[in-house]
Amino acid sequence: MTTTLTTTLSNLAGRVRPGDNHERDGGRRRLTTSGALLVVAGALLLLSLVRVVTGEDSITSTQQWVSAMTFAVPIGLAGLGGLWAERSGVVNIGLEGMMMLGLFAAGWIGWQHGPWAAVAAGIVGGVLGGLVHALATVTFGVDHIVSGVAINILALGVVQFLAKLWFGEEGSAASAAGGNDKQSPQMERLEPFTVPGISDGLGDIADRHWFLVSDAAGILRAGVTNVSWLTLLAVLLFVGSYFLLWRSAFGLRLRSCGENPEATESLGVNVYFYKYVALAVSGGLAGLAGAYLAVLIRMYQDGQTGGRGYLGLATMIFGNWRPGGVAAGAGLFGFMDALQTREAATVHAMLLLFSLGLLVLAVWQFTRGKRAAAATSVVLAGLLCLWYATTDSIPRELITASPYLATLLVLALFSQRLRTPRAVGRTYRRGQAR
Repeated sequence: MTTTLTTTLSNLAGRVRPGDNHERDGGRRRLTTSGALLVVAGALLLLSLVRVVTGEDSITSTQQWVSAMTFAVPIGLAGLGGLWAERSGVVNIGLEGMMMLGLFAAGWIGWQHGPWAAVAAGIVGGVLGGLVHALATVTFGVDHIVSGVAINILALGVVQFLAKLWFGEEGSAASAAGGNDKQSPQMERLEPFTVPGISDGLGDIADRHWFLVSDAAGILRAGVTNVSWLTLLAVLLFVGSYFLLWRSAFGLRLRSCGENPEATESLGVNVYFYKYVALAVSGGLAGLAGAYLAVLIRMYQDGQTGGRGYLGLATMIFGNWRPGGVAAGAGLFGFMDALQTREAATVHAMLLLFSLGLLVLAVWQFTRGKRAAAATSVVLAGLLCLWYATTDSIPRELITASPYLATLLVLALFSQRLRTPRAVGRTYRRGQAR
């Protein structure tokens, strides 16, 4: 009986049968480990080439990639939260609001009890938001988009009201400690860690500016130098999510709820329970993303989420609803976000990088028979190359908007390879026939 249940759920969730030669998703071949390594090597080669041509050493400097990783973590956690929700069949547009709840809860608890208490409070705040979304969508059948938008609006109003009440009230302990209606008092600093020996060794290699080798050393050094403990926690959550969702019976049942909940229920699985669990985890991850921001700047600050919940949704779509893809998307958007902290010349050099990247993409698309898409990529590459050749700088407004422009471009180029969970967004009622 157990074997039959597992086999049936495997088919519902789209898992590969033992006889398959290649792992597929929705009829399309997934990126293998060797393919992923090849993509990473190609990206590193492009970065090295652009660094040499433009003379902008900061492109592959440790500082640039530390900043990119800092910006990528909250986006990635929000995207992972969206993945949990949508793999169970529920669209979670409310990630931004859940991040706000986590940010506020972390700021409120953190200044009183320290950064680790802030992290726990942020997770709890996000879980509460996720459970509200579950109550509305799973129990009462509210449209998923309507519920998510409502949570975003409600969360914004709640945190602003409570900030005025708890932080901005004159004579209160929070006000005396430096809080006001826009921010909480500062919490203690969560000290980062550096791996001794390895960090210095990679730094020495990076300073030699050797082609490819020094670039790789500079980027790798970002992973062992001044790393936040929450970044390490985020990495463990991505790895854990992969094994839990794709290598366990629990994950198989949860993903089946997002593929065919009626058939899954007929096999004795409590679909409501798995959807509630998925949304609680989704909210908790978004809340942790908000807590990360609070710990990073050591306080709650109004507007600090800055739309990163929506960027998280974009990473989930870009990553084809898989943890590895979400992590790659978060890295890309984090890199773009970090450009705001760099010098104008470094940002200008990115035009050449993206132009070369689009040319490589065009070649790949052409070999797969997608000639229209390849032509579009070539045109965009030419425009970016012309922009680079005829200008010396980029307007600051475009730099600020670069993460969102990159989101639109990436989703437009990769929309053809996406395969959403089949039942995502569909209202499900217990006992109903399909």
